[in-house]
Amino acid sequence: MNILEVRNVTKIYEEGSTKVRAVDSVSLVLNKGEVLLIMGPSGSGKTTLLSMMGCILTPTEGEIIINGRALSGLKENSLPEIRKQYFGFVFQSFNLFPSLRAVENVEIVLRLKKVSKTRMRSEALNLLDNVGLSQRADFFPKDMSGGEKQRVAFARALAGDPPIILADEPTANLDSKTGREVLMLLRGLAEETGKAIAIVSHDPKAEALAHRIVFLEDGKIRR
Repeated sequence: MNILEVRNVTKIYEEGSTKVRAVDSVSLVLNKGEVLLIMGPSGSGKTTLLSMMGCILTPTEGEIIINGRALSGLKENSLPEIRKQYFGFVFQSFNLFPSLRAVENVEIVLRLKKVSKTRMRSEALNLLDNVGLSQRADFFPKDMSGGEKQRVAFARALAGDPPIILADEPTANLDSKTGREVLMLLRGLAEETGKAIAIVSHDPKAEALAHRIVFLEDGKIRR
């Protein structure tokens, strides 16, 4: 069953008198319990597409539909609540707060999602345990490896139990072994929890772990 649908979505950027179609009339669905891999060369529009799927960018044309609800016509100030309710995000640069410990980096999202203070620490620790990182809960990012930082980022993305996880190049800064472990973690999350996961990646290892692959080139899906 699909939880997210992209319907004829286009994103146009204007550079002076030139219009660039970063994404051009793309349609796809993301189903519960699957890992969708979006591949393509640099500049093909992959990250732009993922950002529109996650309501970070607004399409110039077309429609994003989440859980049967079309988002066109919503005011800009409505989108943060949509993001909080439905999405967890993972980025290649980890985006952890360097002054916060691992557990605190997870707690900050739980706070945004209005989890009570009495539950916040236990839930954050449980999320770190779920990604195999409970022993690093009190470590600062500078004291963790790249793989450990990415696992903290996954725990943070899972905070509040969002049904959709969007990951942009999650293995780009990791060695081959750690990258595979991270991809296997994503596959396990989809199959064991029913989460819908979309990954943008150049990593060929991701092809073996995805349920479905979409190739993007010049902003269009390559058939």
